[in-house]
Amino acid sequence: MKMTKLSLATIIAIGSISCANAQNLEDAIKNVEISGTAAYRYNDYEGASDANNNYKIATNLKSSINDDLTFNSRVIIGDATNPASLATNGADTQADVSLSEVNFAYSGVQNTIITAGKQGIATPFTIDRDAMGNEQTGTGLVATTNLGMVSLTGGYFNQTNLSSTDGEAPITSGTITGGEDVYFATANLTVENVTLDATYISLLDTLDGFTVGAKAKFDVAGVALNPYARYSSIDFDNYAKDNTLWKIGTDAQMGIFGAYVAYGQTDEEGGETGLDYSSDTGMDDHWRVTLTGISDASVVYASVNTQVTDAVNVSINYSDLNAGSMSNDKDQNEIYGQVSYQMSKNFKTFARFGQYEYDGDNSNMGRLHAQYSF
Repeated sequence: MKMTKLSLATIIAIGSISCANAQNLEDAIKNVEISGTAAYRYNDYEGASDANNNYKIATNLKSSINDDLTFNSRVIIGDATNPASLATNGADTQADVSLSEVNFAYSGVQNTIITAGKQGIATPFTIDRDAMGNEQTGTGLVATTNLGMVSLTGGYFNQTNLSSTDGEAPITSGTITGGEDVYFATANLTVENVTLDATYISLLDTLDGFTVGAKAKFDVAGVALNPYARYSSIDFDNYAKDNTLWKIGTDAQMGIFGAYVAYGQTDEEGGETGLDYSSDTGMDDHWRVTLTGISDASVVYASVNTQVTDAVNVSINYSDLNAGSMSNDKDQNEIYGQVSYQMSKNFKTFARFGQYEYDGDNSNMGRLHAQYSF
């Protein structure tokens, strides 16, 4: 949305750029669009030292320079890869402020956008933006062309924040430092209610990966169905084992009732198919049970929900992961209830409480989340 008066979000975003020539405030914010999120989350996991408060504010600024060129930036208060996390028994501290994106987008070529500079790495293997969690960014060049039913995207980054040692990437087989040249190419085909996609990614001298996926929208006897399927693979240059993950699932909606079910499985040699736990090439559908990065394992996610009122939704969610004899992890499952309250279009909250079991040991867990979008 375009802003015509000064707000907190405007102050934060304008602070991310500097003008060569002095100008009044009205001129400075002309043709400027501000968007973003502000999120708070409290986690309390019994038997773990993970009870904490988490905060993150992300503000995006988009400014039209002329008809063909746009300036974009993203400022994060918290941390681009680890939101400010304060132990409940510790002292309050101040969050960091960082400029996670700063780039120029050129649209002077018909049906094409070319973005150059520091930007999110938007692929099925990565998470480029997230209201609370980690984000993968890099400096490079990305071009997208739309040709009717087909869209093509290609990108190159000579520096990224990808890392196998920061606790965010589920990669243990190879070392990723962020200095690797990254190439990727994506093709999407949409035919009526079906979308197909394929992506190839390469981290020079480190790994090569590909993924293919399909999703659709159907209405059968008054039930809205959204099935999907995906197969993903990553091969490390200095690691002989296969890393594959395939998954299939669907959600269904009939009136005020909804349901979701999904199944996924990894290769017995390896399941490291995502550069982020929650990426499309991984499987992290619910809360603490995650298939991404686990070898020789399978998982089932299932949930049912009811839209009690226009603003209140209640759900029961279940996850069960079975680890095989070749797995690098243990059996785990979880069950939890969630109450979501959509106070307005741009403000939502939810509360969760449930039980998590890992290798036979049970523990209670709770979460409170509030998020404002602007």
